[in-house]
Amino acid sequence: MNVAKSGYRVFSANSSAACTELAKKITERLGVELGKSVVFQESNRETRVDVKESVRGQTIFIIQTIPRDVNTAIMELLVMAYALKTSCAKNIIGVIPYFPYSKQCKMRKRGSIVCKLLASMLAKAGLTHIITMDLHQKEIQGFFSFPVDNLRASPFLIQYIQEEIPDYRNAIIVAKSPSAAKRAQSYAERLRLGLAVIHGEAQCSESDMADGRHSPPCVRNATGHTGLELPLMMAKEKPPITVVGDVGGRIAIIVDDIIDDVGDFVAAAEILKERGAYKIYIMATHGLLSADAPRLIEESAIDEVVVTNTVPHEVQKLQCPKIKTVDVSMILAEAIRRIHNGESMAYLFRNITTDD
Repeated sequence: MNVAKSGYRVFSANSSAACTELAKKITERLGVELGKSVVFQESNRETRVDVKESVRGQTIFIIQTIPRDVNTAIMELLVMAYALKTSCAKNIIGVIPYFPYSKQCKMRKRGSIVCKLLASMLAKAGLTHIITMDLHQKEIQGFFSFPVDNLRASPFLIQYIQEEIPDYRNAIIVAKSPSAAKRAQSYAERLRLGLAVIHGEAQCSESDMADGRHSPPCVRNATGHTGLELPLMMAKEKPPITVVGDVGGRIAIIVDDIIDDVGDFVAAAEILKERGAYKIYIMATHGLLSADAPRLIEESAIDEVVVTNTVPHEVQKLQCPKIKTVDVSMILAEAIRRIHNGESMAYLFRNITTDD
């Protein structure tokens, strides 16, 4: 029976093999059984969840990884949370290692902040707490009306660098853009390595021409105030691509939080190769690796891509042997144990500053 001495239960909200595997790793570390539930799609693609045991008065942890079908995974999580809420669960805590829609956390043109919408939906469904990992922006925590524990994968990736990269002392940590410099600096300081920054890449692909900022002022026939003469904004001019820092004869390690469209990483690897780097690694927490990412990586100058198992990527690994996986189930299991026992989470954030 899936009841620990302290009275909590762990469920998997996804019927995919990858989510079930991560859930089993976590429950094995915790010494409990995985909760009995069935998650499936009806013939009309509606999500159905059946919880097969009583959860009344219990603290429930729902583990949900986000596969390629993001919206289905979100509905699975929402429907399961609501099912547990209506079954009188005391607390419902979502374990969502990769939080979906995290890139849509800022207003762009006439769009919307979808991440805020998702946070409201999760609260309405019944979640009372979330455990996640390396949010795209730490300020996303402010979108939620309940506690959010944003864990870090950097200790596991740093351990991989130290144990699996021969002669890592001859490496240099690289930020593929100035916006990634803080994360790269954190890795460099912990590993006692140098830092390089690639400058000159396009920081935003969206054009401002279509959002109304360049619309002409409204012309009125009536006499009166005609509007203010505002100073014109100078157009941005992309500087030529440069590498700030010496990478010649070094191992280049590019670090980031998400690797999805690998075009920027492939371009950065080519630049580093031209500057004399003899090996190029990429370290990222969430390996989304969408579209043709495996093929592009295999054909590029990148030697190895290391990601964690926060996102299922077994198919991509079969297509590209350069992709390696680091298991982070240990820290997720420890977070679950500490939260339920009312212990401090500070141990999981030791030596981590607000800038990390």
